[in-house]
Amino acid sequence: MRPSETALADARTALARCDALAALSARSGRIDRFALTRSHAEANALVASWMAQTEMATWVDAVGNVCGRLEGLTSDLPALLLGSHLDTVPDAGRYDGPLGVAIALAVAVRLHARVASLPFALEVVGFSDEEGTRFGAALTGSRGLAGTWDEAWWAQVDAGGVRLREAFVEFGLDPARVGEAARPPESLVGYLESHIEQGPSLEDADRPLGVVSAIAGARRFALRVVGEARHAGGTSYERRRDALVGASHAVIEVERIARTEGVVATVGALEVHPGAANVVPGHVDLTLDLRAEHDADRDRAWDLIASAVEKRCTERGLVFEAVETHRAQAVAMDPALRDAVAAGIRATTGEESVTVLFSGAGHDAMAMAAVTPVAMQLVRCRDGISHHPDEAVRLDDVALAIDAFEAAVLAVAAEF
Repeated sequence: MRPSETALADARTALARCDALAALSARSGRIDRFALTRSHAEANALVASWMAQTEMATWVDAVGNVCGRLEGLTSDLPALLLGSHLDTVPDAGRYDGPLGVAIALAVAVRLHARVASLPFALEVVGFSDEEGTRFGAALTGSRGLAGTWDEAWWAQVDAGGVRLREAFVEFGLDPARVGEAARPPESLVGYLESHIEQGPSLEDADRPLGVVSAIAGARRFALRVVGEARHAGGTSYERRRDALVGASHAVIEVERIARTEGVVATVGALEVHPGAANVVPGHVDLTLDLRAEHDADRDRAWDLIASAVEKRCTERGLVFEAVETHRAQAVAMDPALRDAVAAGIRATTGEESVTVLFSGAGHDAMAMAAVTPVAMQLVRCRDGISHHPDEAVRLDDVALAIDAFEAAVLAVAAEF
């Protein structure tokens, strides 16, 4: 189905807003927008200005999420939340997160004139920290709103030595008031999120949109292999305790076990210390991201990885250390909200069957499920590329996404 000219115009606005957010970065020539930084504050201000154009009441909550609200029939109704995240990975694309916020805003604009007839309030949220790039813990914005903030996060330190607590204060937030971001379950109807697929399934099926069945359970670890730094020329192989060799074995074991167990595991960063050409590496820091559709499979894979790497390190006189930095349980979408998203896609595309996808990528919806029912719409992205500057979407797909997301909201209203 070809989108209407109105839908295409709304899609152009949404994409222009993604472009405007892409310009807000800590580094020129690439997109680096991390939580509780100047570029994050600028993004919040820009999104709040777009919300205000739709006469939404706006605020930044106690964990840095930017929020906007349109009241329904009365001013005391629970809210249906729409949104996604505004933070990025390093050297990011421009659609992972911001497109979902832009689509949510487009739906709020469309429903503004008739929101007073809805049986719930309509809110849009731009979450502060989904990726966990700066401090390591992911989903902190949505977990703050869901009331599952972890006090252990206050001890986390960024690459510049700034603690999370200090960053809160510098951003204008009060760590003592973080609990005020939490929403009571009775204040919410549900949470709907539109997001690029971050995979090739929709493109392979030649479908513009899909609906999520469940989101993968994920665990992240900070790993360290400790050896002994010594002179490269004067240390024989028999005396070497080379941490980099041990770390290399760890990377290979991670891939081997992940393939065997049917899970997804990624070593995304590796730092060698002291990092000199003429010094045997003394210790190596690695990150591990581990995901699976079922938590039991993910946890079994971790046990096998830890055991195998420990064995390899012991054989070489090395010490293996692991600290878990993030854990999120696999989350199934709410059946009623999932049906509403699917109905919106069918009504918009004319497709009799809707593509249902398991999401290997994590999303704010998995944190929001702790406080309210959730569902997600996925939008086709070129070649499935994400977390990369080459992220790309089609104008007509975004137009259909806006139409379908609006229809999903109205379907929720009809059944409320």
